[in-house]
Amino acid sequence: MRKLLLIRPEPGLSASAVHAHAMGLEVTCCPLFLVEPVAWEAPDPAQFDGLMLTSANAVRHGGPQLEFFKTLPVHAVGAATAAAAREAGFGVETIGAGDVVDLLGDIPPGLRLLHLAGEDHRSTGDPRVDRRIVYRSATIADPQLPPLENLVVAVHSPRAGQRLAELAKAHDATSIAAISTAAADASGSGWERVEVAGEPNDNSLLALAARLCHTSSPK
Repeated sequence: MRKLLLIRPEPGLSASAVHAHAMGLEVTCCPLFLVEPVAWEAPDPAQFDGLMLTSANAVRHGGPQLEFFKTLPVHAVGAATAAAAREAGFGVETIGAGDVVDLLGDIPPGLRLLHLAGEDHRSTGDPRVDRRIVYRSATIADPQLPPLENLVVAVHSPRAGQRLAELAKAHDATSIAAISTAAADASGSGWERVEVAGEPNDNSLLALAARLCHTSSPK
């Protein structure tokens, strides 16, 4: 069985590692980014009908200004984001199982939404959405990536895939488990195998990674 390499930043890194260990996988961790807060100016909450959250990091790094918006219902992408919002005292109205486009499709068209987002976000062009950047994933200059030999790498985002491709040397004996087609494409070429999770979430990604760890034979 191959080892699984996790490259996402904390705190998601530790959560994925615990899950992967519980699945019986041998895990190596090497984060490529460090999530940190960004200074932002809170708009008037009265301008909005709801708060859109696409990552738990918005709750973790939004700071004291989040208090202004706790009267707004939250529309969240993913169960983990919704759970973080509830723990912080928000009321969650909608939980999207897919991505931000899927979530917006489930929300009534007349609502005005404030999206608290990361610097590296997916722009939707939806006129209902006003966005504020509250955190960013800063690149770790020298992450000490282990040799990419007989591994499976879980790629949680297109940016992670792009950074991995920049750092990778010889890697034709390593496979990629990607959370989305965009993340797979960003990881570049030359890998032994590149496969995409059935759903864009950590559970589905780790299930794919486990299958690749068990079915990809070490060279």
